[in-house]
Amino acid sequence: MENKILPEMITISREEYEKLISKSQKLEAQNKTLETQVQWLSEQLALANARKYGSASEKIDPNAMEQLSLFANEAEWYLDYKPTKEEQKVSEHIRRKRSGSVIDIVPEDVPREVVEHRIDNPICSECGETMTEIGKESRYSLKIVPATVTVVEDVYYSYACKKCEQNNVSTPVVKTPRDNPVIKGSFASPEAVAHIMTQKFVMGSPLYRQELELNRMGVDLSRQTMSNWILTASESWLSPLYDRLHEELAKREVLHADETTLRVLKEPGKGSNSKCYMWLYRTSGNTDRHIVLYDYQRDRKAEHPKEFLKGFKGYLHADGYAGYHKLSDEIIVAGCFAHLKRKFREAADGGIKDESYITASRTGESYISRLMHEDSKLEGLNPEERQKARLEIVKPIFEALLSWAKTIKAAPKSKLGGAIHYLFEQQKYLENCFRDGRCELTNNRAERSIKPFVIDRKNFLFANTPSGAKQTGIMFSIIETAKENGLDPYSYLRWLFVKMPNTDLTVENSMDQFLPWNAPNECRSRIKG
Repeated sequence: MENKILPEMITISREEYEKLISKSQKLEAQNKTLETQVQWLSEQLALANARKYGSASEKIDPNAMEQLSLFANEAEWYLDYKPTKEEQKVSEHIRRKRSGSVIDIVPEDVPREVVEHRIDNPICSECGETMTEIGKESRYSLKIVPATVTVVEDVYYSYACKKCEQNNVSTPVVKTPRDNPVIKGSFASPEAVAHIMTQKFVMGSPLYRQELELNRMGVDLSRQTMSNWILTASESWLSPLYDRLHEELAKREVLHADETTLRVLKEPGKGSNSKCYMWLYRTSGNTDRHIVLYDYQRDRKAEHPKEFLKGFKGYLHADGYAGYHKLSDEIIVAGCFAHLKRKFREAADGGIKDESYITASRTGESYISRLMHEDSKLEGLNPEERQKARLEIVKPIFEALLSWAKTIKAAPKSKLGGAIHYLFEQQKYLENCFRDGRCELTNNRAERSIKPFVIDRKNFLFANTPSGAKQTGIMFSIIETAKENGLDPYSYLRWLFVKMPNTDLTVENSMDQFLPWNAPNECRSRIKG
């Protein structure tokens, strides 16, 4: 029978057919790649919107725990969890009294100014006699006076013996001893330098704003002069104190570390828009003598924390940056569950509409939230007790998380895939958190300490020179360390600038008297609670 070719059919060679098949496969692969890119871009857009407009809280969604009921036996012990009545209660706290009266909001030793209001010669409207005072009523108000400027004239007298002068005897002259100023040859006072530093690094007021404020008061003090004052005072007095705190930091056994970017315009060999870094190192919560130190470096190389932490032996809390994993063998890096939780949350908020994808993301977040919640109950225990309780209660939740994660299939470039990858990549360092009861499960302590610098960076935007960036880190270090130890930054800086220039710092251990925990009560902060 003769083969007939229908109108809709054509005959092609095998070579042409294979080319079409090959082209079709390439188009299909290209289509999958584009779909992956669209998914990734959609996640980035949704995540950006969530960061900009969404809640900043990292509290777990009350319904998120229910996601765990979808999974199998490896977490059955956990799935039956029901909150007890005690756990459902809001944590007890002392509510501060509302400031309905000025008496309630100021310390008792705040100066009182009494203004009495009387009527001169009050006459009775009925009989014309002088009236007698029979009582009084008081109204309280809070008076706030802006910063005032005073010129202090220190007069030093000289003395001579008149009797020796009359008897033609060599007359000795005695002069009143002078205190050394905070800056030699300058009219800067300890109060002025401390005020400028506090306004800039605590209140976030750039020098140009301080200059305008002073100018409105009639004081023609330029920002260049103020800059010279604080940098000179920092280099002369705060730098040696910083070095002493650095020595103390290296003696601790549990530390935290973090880093953030900083632009430095005149860093040799780098463009003005290139990234430099401000590193942060601080003590953990297992001490009542806190130390917070910033260290400026031109880049993010691992050699910088390695050099800064020379002599340190113990646990270092850090995020997932690989540079921290190249330190001395005597340093054990502990990972951060807060970073891991954030990655699962970003996956859930990434805009992917697939229900199973969202469920898996919320489930991963739920495991970590539960783990952190259980650990928070152990805060009152000593390190040995906390270590034992963690191994019995908290670590099994982490092991259940690992077992669950092995069952999840997610595209490597998706947010969920990235969270799963981060979990297994950081598993070793996350497990280190369970090795010692003094360790914490997050690096939030370091993130909170670096935040003041990040906020202030929005005001000054960049540093001009490397030396200026270094001194900025030193000033931040002294101020944040003071705050962590319950000191008022202005009072502490003023005390340092009065006492240190008049102390022989070459004497052994002379710097110890200026450590924050040795500061007098006059430097204490009055913050309540």
